[in-house]
Amino acid sequence: MRKYLRCTSAIGLFFYLVLTPAATRAGNSPTPLPDQLGNVQFSTSCAAEVRATIDKGVALLHSFQYTESEKTFSDAATRDPKCAMAQWGRAMALYHQLWDFPDEKTLKEGRMDIEKAQKLHPGTPREQGFIAAAAAFYANKSKLSHADRIKAYSSSLQQLHASNSNDVDISAFYALSLIALAEEDVDDIANRKKAISILDPLLQEHPDHPGVAHYLIHATDKPELASQGLEAARRYAAIAPDSAHALHMPSHIFVRLGLWQDSINSNLAAITSAAHAAELHLAESHYQTHAMDFLSYSYLQSGQEAKARQVIEHMDHVVGATEENKAEHRAYLAARTALELHRWKEAATLPVPAISRISLDTTYWARAIGAARSGDPAGAEIAAKELTQAVSEREQRSRKSGYKVSAEKATDLSEAEAWLAFAKGKIDEALQELRAAADRQDKNGGESVSIPAREMLADMLQEAKRPADALAEYKVVLQNSPNRFDALHGAILSSMAVNSPATDNEAQAYSLKFLGLCIEGKGDRPECTKPPLVVDLEK
Repeated sequence: MRKYLRCTSAIGLFFYLVLTPAATRAGNSPTPLPDQLGNVQFSTSCAAEVRATIDKGVALLHSFQYTESEKTFSDAATRDPKCAMAQWGRAMALYHQLWDFPDEKTLKEGRMDIEKAQKLHPGTPREQGFIAAAAAFYANKSKLSHADRIKAYSSSLQQLHASNSNDVDISAFYALSLIALAEEDVDDIANRKKAISILDPLLQEHPDHPGVAHYLIHATDKPELASQGLEAARRYAAIAPDSAHALHMPSHIFVRLGLWQDSINSNLAAITSAAHAAELHLAESHYQTHAMDFLSYSYLQSGQEAKARQVIEHMDHVVGATEENKAEHRAYLAARTALELHRWKEAATLPVPAISRISLDTTYWARAIGAARSGDPAGAEIAAKELTQAVSEREQRSRKSGYKVSAEKATDLSEAEAWLAFAKGKIDEALQELRAAADRQDKNGGESVSIPAREMLADMLQEAKRPADALAEYKVVLQNSPNRFDALHGAILSSMAVNSPATDNEAQAYSLKFLGLCIEGKGDRPECTKPPLVVDLEK
């Protein structure tokens, strides 16, 4: 931290004040986080003196604060050794739903917790139902796939939900299991819509329940569903202000809807909270780095280059992160930032950090595209070959870990190879490759904080002197990713090339939105200082 205190720039001071916990700045010991985690009343047959602790553990589960949740349930188990639901909670804190899947060691640990719970003879049918569902997930069957375990868990919860449809926690956990199935590509949209149908009425009946609002955000984290999650996004941070994840999660919807300042506010608060929790050993560093990913993206979309670059610099000071983890995230943000800013030579010459090859995929992706777009096909070819190897190793590791890997070419590899073909003059081949990647990405919903493949397709059509076709693609991008900075800028240029700027109402409409982004964010990106089309803001 001492090195960080020597930062003298205004932006550096801003990040120090905003992102560093107040207790650390004052030189005091960190103070415990208060328990503002939402209203959870989780009925159990455990001893009266641990019931509030169980409520807290479940509330933490609902906000994916897994480390603190496990510690809370362990405390309850120590104070009441006969409490079966404390053992259930310990097991459920090991299953990081929607994030990562337990490995064999963790599955064994969770199974041991559930077996302890079963031996304690849970006192009510409700408790028995929760434990049975967890037992289905942790079953001692090594050949079960990730999807098989989630299906078994969800099916068991469905039965419990059918006989307890008015129980908000049963309903919320069941809805979450449907979203987990969707994330495994099991009836994706259908399962999301089913989850929404359960959670929507619960949000009105239980407006301060953390799981209901949280899971609605996850259920609607798709371009075509995002508007249905806005009410939950507006509520969740206020429901559980002492959860760093609750402070961050609304930005998933804000980003989908192009509400950049809302996303910035959410993630600044989340980073501060997550750093505090990490200092108390109650949360891992990824709560900070994930929020920093969304913060960087939102700064870029609102035209704020200096602040986006400051996020990369701050990566060196993430509480609790290893040096390799910091280097990996710094490389990822640097690569995306260079491409978002269209700094092709910067992207082409990005340093290759001393991290695992798998983690270098984003660096080589940016180097390949940057070289191709700055007129260096030879350099692009070298980077594309390195990316091919990194993607291969990435997919091998995913298969080994039990994750499903698509038989289709990875999107990042398609993008790099398409721009390489374009640099070599193979225009039709390049467009075909990039269009296929864009179609695949749109079908799957795409990552909300990535550069859309379809935007690259629009850029390529613009480069190929086909502005009408480019404009059509930019329109699709802006429908799926409203208010994307580069898509709006590209749409202005392509519409100006198709029609007379003086009479082109479409170009003027895009320009108003674009200038609105720059003004709201006080943007310092060059495009903000020299907009392609000046319009009268008074009209």
